[in-house]
Amino acid sequence: MRSSGPDASSPAPRGDFPALRRTVRGGRPLVYLDSAATSQKPSSVIDAVEGMLTVRNGSVKRGAHQLAEEASLAFEEARGRVAAFVGADPGEVVWTSGSTQALNLLAYVMSNVSAGRGESVASTPLTERLRVGPGDSIVTTRAEHHANLVPWQELCARTGASLRWIDCDERGRLDPATLSAVDETTKLVAFAHVSNVTGAIAPVDRIVGAAASVGALTVLDACQSVPHMPVDFHGLGVDFAAFSGHKMLGPTGIGALYGRRELLEAMPPYQFGGSMVEVVTMEGTTYMPPPERFEAGTQPVAEAVGMGAAADYLTDVGMERVAEHEHRLAERLLAGIADIPGVRVLGPDEAVDRTGTVAFAVEGVHPHDVGQVLDMAGVAVRTGHHCAQPIHRHFGVRSSTRASLGPYNTADDVDAFLNALTDVRPYFGVEG
Repeated sequence: MRSSGPDASSPAPRGDFPALRRTVRGGRPLVYLDSAATSQKPSSVIDAVEGMLTVRNGSVKRGAHQLAEEASLAFEEARGRVAAFVGADPGEVVWTSGSTQALNLLAYVMSNVSAGRGESVASTPLTERLRVGPGDSIVTTRAEHHANLVPWQELCARTGASLRWIDCDERGRLDPATLSAVDETTKLVAFAHVSNVTGAIAPVDRIVGAAASVGALTVLDACQSVPHMPVDFHGLGVDFAAFSGHKMLGPTGIGALYGRRELLEAMPPYQFGGSMVEVVTMEGTTYMPPPERFEAGTQPVAEAVGMGAAADYLTDVGMERVAEHEHRLAERLLAGIADIPGVRVLGPDEAVDRTGTVAFAVEGVHPHDVGQVLDMAGVAVRTGHHCAQPIHRHFGVRSSTRASLGPYNTADDVDAFLNALTDVRPYFGVEG
């Protein structure tokens, strides 16, 4: 349950989050503006994880005793709650260690479609859609996190396929004119729903339409959208999607791959071992249907249950409410930055078709120095290239400082950030 009190101006009150009750740097209240890197966790999520580790700790699907039964039930109930949260069926949600593993799983399968089934696999329309080779192309975008770029570079290196990309305009939005990168050779289009640098929301309908027109699959990196807005994978029409628990108020070490059921059924395993097999003989092995086929070995049960609890918390808060609240804060943040001399936003400078993730450069001051001055004021932000070097090069910089909003932030947080940012250039004696 969510608490009420003086901080109820945010959909997710600070009192629900133990980390937000602490002070930093000599007793200053913590102003946490780094939710794009990782979110803080409400007590309900912490309690769910603790409960699994303390009183319901059993091996999932490996025992007839009560603890094993309770753990197995909690594990699958969590899958169902996470699936409902993103507009999917439980059988379409595969547990992974995070979005990085989910994307690597797909990249592996598409370079090794016969894995676990011998060298000769009967060709079907579905297996052919999953098979990548010389003459094929993979399309991504310049705005991607490295986790949705490097696996596809490696896939192309292994298979002889070529990598293409949709480019960005001067504000960092995807440029529709470069959708021509998608053509009849394209097997897959991988793109972020929301950029972790610019905060820009991708034109999903246009990209999915372009891919569908040539029979290409679509992979959505939903890490920066699932925690901040209503997301319905069925409604979006994507074939696959990846997202992480720790960015949506859940634990680290857990995430999920969404895949349309018929595609998951056509895919071979990614890893091999216990839990994902049906019959094992010395001559060969048969495999479980999805999603278990892709969940070899002992899974992160407590973390999965925690991710389910996070989905419950956000459902209770209401994702429409979260999106509206963060939009208002983003307007305040962007307007405030515009009034500070020498600060340039890397991305759209108006709160239209964007989230509250705002990267910026301060003239004459290195991003790490900016971050340290903000930290002295109790304001936590991200500094560096945010695992997205190509989009930084697009803006002519190597790195940036990034403030990113979450459902627990308030207008007071934004104002504290702006006040601290105003002091950065004077602190270093930079004129202007």
